[in-house]
Amino acid sequence: MTCYGENFNMRMYDIITKKKNNEELTKKEIDFFVKGYVDGEIPDYQVSALLMAICFNGMTEDESVNLTESMLNSGETLDLSAFGNYSVDKHSTGGVGDKTTLIIAPIVASLGGKLAKMSGRGLGHTGGTIDKLESIYGFKTSMSTSDFFAQAENTGLAVIGQSTEFVPADKKLYALRDVTATVNSIPLIASSIMSKKLAAGAKSIMLDVKVGSGAFMKSIKDAESLAKLMILIGKKLGRNVSAMITNMDVPLGRYVGNSLEVFEAVEVLNGRGSEDLKNITQELSANMISMIYGYSLDKSRKLVKETVANGNALKKFKEWVIAQGADAERINKNDYLPKAKYKFAVLSPKSGFISSMNAEEIGICACMTGAGRENKDDIIDLSAGIELLHKTGDYISAGEELAYIYTNKNGKEDLLKNKYISSVVISDTPPDKIELIYKILK
Repeated sequence: MTCYGENFNMRMYDIITKKKNNEELTKKEIDFFVKGYVDGEIPDYQVSALLMAICFNGMTEDESVNLTESMLNSGETLDLSAFGNYSVDKHSTGGVGDKTTLIIAPIVASLGGKLAKMSGRGLGHTGGTIDKLESIYGFKTSMSTSDFFAQAENTGLAVIGQSTEFVPADKKLYALRDVTATVNSIPLIASSIMSKKLAAGAKSIMLDVKVGSGAFMKSIKDAESLAKLMILIGKKLGRNVSAMITNMDVPLGRYVGNSLEVFEAVEVLNGRGSEDLKNITQELSANMISMIYGYSLDKSRKLVKETVANGNALKKFKEWVIAQGADAERINKNDYLPKAKYKFAVLSPKSGFISSMNAEEIGICACMTGAGRENKDDIIDLSAGIELLHKTGDYISAGEELAYIYTNKNGKEDLLKNKYISSVVISDTPPDKIELIYKILK
């Protein structure tokens, strides 16, 4: 297909050629290709050629903004303007053990924020918020639009899965990028993320950009470039956006796996849990409170710590999950999560300091327990996963327990143990201290 509608003089061939020659595409040209692809008027092979040209030559800031806006307008959007400045959203670029939404959402809502949020499922070594929530007995991740808004109004938060009509351009383009080796392009990543976040309607957006072995961004330089571009896109399109660049060389927290991560999130809301997870969720929450109210970060941090300490954040979590169908009796009895049939220990092969962990490989190991999916239609085991007993910087003795594996797969013990051990490096000398938060950008 070469032309249609009011743009009868446009040809996809010329748009491909223009980008191949590293020339800037106009808004009309970008609108033409996005609409044409969503409508089925432009074939995969031509869009693939354009995506490859973008990967090689990049996009200008204006092109990135225009691409995001075209994708944003390709389907349904949410209008959260009724919540005014209290409407806030958070997005993580994905990682291993990243259960931050489960902690941040009730913290922010307990302090007056409104989080009416759409989240995704996990794919590959990274987990998805919707899968984690579905491990809670009875929790429903779909509801009518009117119920969604009513719950957000009444409880301060509602989290559901993405509608099939929500940013269809991103669904089609991402599926094509996935099979044409064009995923790793910062403008394409930025437009994909921001089209969905902007379509979700929040006034303020906090971005958690992960960097390291367990993240899509492997270098701080690339993570910063992505963060800056997403902030620019958001601001150009009328939103208040900040970003935090955080470490994903080590899994976040002590658990990887859906029900296990929900358990850990509740531990943090109880004031317990691992220090890295507590620190990063408190900092993200404080930044979101600062964006809503205009408070200083110091004041916002104080409020966040207080709402956890006085139990209001945990109370809000329970109110939220019960509103979305969780069994109140099970919640009160702490019997609301499935448990795996098999649990076995991974023992350290030698003594020394854990000098590094490959978070991606640990994520893959968790997938092998049944906790993840390689294809979007795979059925996952919500009870499976890994408990990390020691992390980077810890000293461990030979034969000491390094981790626990939880699974319902019989006969996989040796395979899973060997996979986990191969992801951990043990040395005679301790590693340098790991930074958790590299930078905050506004």
